[in-house]
Amino acid sequence: MARERIFQRHRHPIKTFSLGLQHVLAMYAGAVVVPLIVSNALGFTQEQLTYLIAIDLLACGVATLLQVWGNRYFGVGLPVMLGCAFQAVSPMILIGLNSGVSAIYGAVIASGIFVVLFSGLFGKLIRLFPPVVTGSVVTIIGLTLIPVAFRDLGGGQGSEDFGSGTNLLLGFGVLVFIILMTRFTKGFIRSIAVLVGLLAGTVAAGFMGEVNFAPIREASWFHVVKPFYFGTPTFEIVPILTMILVAIVSVAESTGVFMALGKILDKDLSSKDLARGYRAEGLAIVLGGIFNSFPYTTYSQNVGLVQMTRVKTRDVIVVAGGLLVVIGFVPKIAALAQLVPGSVLGGAMVALFGMVVSSGIRIIGSQVDLNRHENLFIIACSVGMGLGVTVVPELFAGAPDWAQIMLGNGIIAGSFTAIFMNLLFNGLGTKATAAKMAEKQADVILGETEKLA
Repeated sequence: MARERIFQRHRHPIKTFSLGLQHVLAMYAGAVVVPLIVSNALGFTQEQLTYLIAIDLLACGVATLLQVWGNRYFGVGLPVMLGCAFQAVSPMILIGLNSGVSAIYGAVIASGIFVVLFSGLFGKLIRLFPPVVTGSVVTIIGLTLIPVAFRDLGGGQGSEDFGSGTNLLLGFGVLVFIILMTRFTKGFIRSIAVLVGLLAGTVAAGFMGEVNFAPIREASWFHVVKPFYFGTPTFEIVPILTMILVAIVSVAESTGVFMALGKILDKDLSSKDLARGYRAEGLAIVLGGIFNSFPYTTYSQNVGLVQMTRVKTRDVIVVAGGLLVVIGFVPKIAALAQLVPGSVLGGAMVALFGMVVSSGIRIIGSQVDLNRHENLFIIACSVGMGLGVTVVPELFAGAPDWAQIMLGNGIIAGSFTAIFMNLLFNGLGTKATAAKMAEKQADVILGETEKLA
């Protein structure tokens, strides 16, 4: 498809709006779950959580518009949605607990600047992250987040009713509901199974008297965006290196999404197109740091909607981004996410984070030569290190504070293990090999989206 076709206006405004709303709904659960997890872990107040959810949705919209814009400096110019990077959740929590919230946002800003400055060189940097590394890292991310989901499912660690029959009924009920929806529905409804599960679980919890409506009553109808809401950012070397690692993994995954969309649109992406896409993602991360939200990355589930609806014009995504921006200015809407009880959220997160695990396994199974003992050994040691550190975090309690952020986090420890072992056993690899792997990743994403369609 010619570039002009990508940017043409859709002739039916109502249909364009409805399609844009579909894209928002498809990514909404992922967008609101991340701030809920981080805020609970860091002890944010109800007011702070409302602001965090609102500014996160607004930043998702701005990040999406930056990417869709597609000018000569930044933006891949494809119909792609951006949302919170799940791989940033655990590192952000650990940085916040060890160095304070200000260090989180200093690290996020620095990592975004890194992506912007080195966007043209990411073809070489990504050679450090072949599928055996990214697959292992994504698997570790999912596995280390599963305990967070189960703690919420039980009612929240330390809560008086932890593991009560009500919490277990709601949590596992939501999980079963999502499973059944995934089994017996298709198309768009299937793509929002987690969101529908959250809504159904909250309604059920309401009948059981488990829903707190105070956040809705106390939230305002409009608020002004405040840069550095949680304070002036601080810049510490270890948190910065941690978030740079997270950003590189996000960019590696985004490459496959860009190329998959390019195939759907019959558009050959050049290295300059990809660099503009990386640059827009970096700008989105910087904005996330300035407005105290999150790092942002492309969402592959929205590629499935493009494939399913066969509507490939940019204006649909512009509407979706605009809707997110509008919602972000209305705390009342953002506060709706706080109605979801912890047990309901936990049940949905089991499915959501389980899908992260399966994505990692998919990358390994479809793109890694598992007949090579070296690759099996890389996966075994990196996943083992990631899980081991997660289960026994006190192992490095005697290490210096700066080292504990690196060694005491399963995702970081497992990631560095995978990178080091891959260099040891497989070397750096060639640029041609990296391009071939990205092409294969795009084919895998397309295969998944065809099932949705």
